[in-house]
Amino acid sequence: MREYQLAVVVGDGIGAEIIGEGARTLHALAARRGDLRFTMREFDWGTERYLRTGEMLPADGLATLMGSGFDAILFGPVGDPRVPDHITLWRLLLPIRQELDQYVNLRPVRLLPGVRSPLAGVQPADIDIVCVRENTEGEYAGTGGRVHRGMPDEVAIQSAVFTRAGTERIIRYAFEYARREGRAKVTSATKSNSLQYSMVMWDEIFAAVAAEYPDIAHEQQLIDSLAARFVTRPASLDVVVCSNLFGDILTDLGAAISGSLGLAPSANLNPDRRYPSLFQAIHGSAPDIAGRGIANPIATIWSTSLLLRHLGEREAADQIMHAIETVLAAGATLTPDLGGTATTVALGDAIRAALPE
Repeated sequence: MREYQLAVVVGDGIGAEIIGEGARTLHALAARRGDLRFTMREFDWGTERYLRTGEMLPADGLATLMGSGFDAILFGPVGDPRVPDHITLWRLLLPIRQELDQYVNLRPVRLLPGVRSPLAGVQPADIDIVCVRENTEGEYAGTGGRVHRGMPDEVAIQSAVFTRAGTERIIRYAFEYARREGRAKVTSATKSNSLQYSMVMWDEIFAAVAAEYPDIAHEQQLIDSLAARFVTRPASLDVVVCSNLFGDILTDLGAAISGSLGLAPSANLNPDRRYPSLFQAIHGSAPDIAGRGIANPIATIWSTSLLLRHLGEREAADQIMHAIETVLAAGATLTPDLGGTATTVALGDAIRAALPE
């Protein structure tokens, strides 16, 4: 029996609904297999805690995640209209990513069976992209400040930070991932025609790392035309490596062409496994539908598959993905974002029923 300790952060809005489905799916899978067990410890971090105490994350929160023997973190969406988004991110999610050195944000972009893309004529085989997003520096490094606040001459400076070490390790991860998963090509998202320091260095490092992987094709493309290529020629893309900001934007576009933000998972990885990695849907907390029981739980359930794969449980991970694909292909149990009328729980139940005996 292999037992895993999970930290669970429900988050805001629809978080309780979709995290509940993810947790129930892991427990159901464990019960059917008989060789896995999950112990979960829930934390109340998020907006309600902030409004009550003035802190999203307690002072010892990061130390708790790093020192309590957790194997992974299952994380719900965060954000609430009552609190500015930058407070939510910088007092909760981004400190976790940075302090736990989760420098890889892995985001699959797939058109799943039975799902209709807004792009005309595409089939599931045409959209199968993995975005490898740098997750701890770049445009979201948090370097800068404001002076003369509220005055006519106020100045705000936000600096992107690109280190050689940080850039090389994310690019190298993309090539290692491509080799390990049998993927043929790595595309680098750049903007070196106008960002003459950070992105020129990025290009130079990409070329140097690519030379070490002669078995993997490589190319680079400016971010604006690459975004267009996501729409016009998604089948031409395989693994895409990108900076923090570029990856954030590209993967929302990827979710859109894949049929719904409700189908977009992610893994925030510390590949060295010094600290636990974090798994979450990339969509927001959707306060407009919170409590209505219609949120799509698949992005969170898919994220549990990524969690299992990271823990080395590849067969179990594949079983969850097979169940998701089976239910979507059948088309009988779909939430409103996919054109159906099913509830969050009904879709979760259908996926659990499709797990192998």
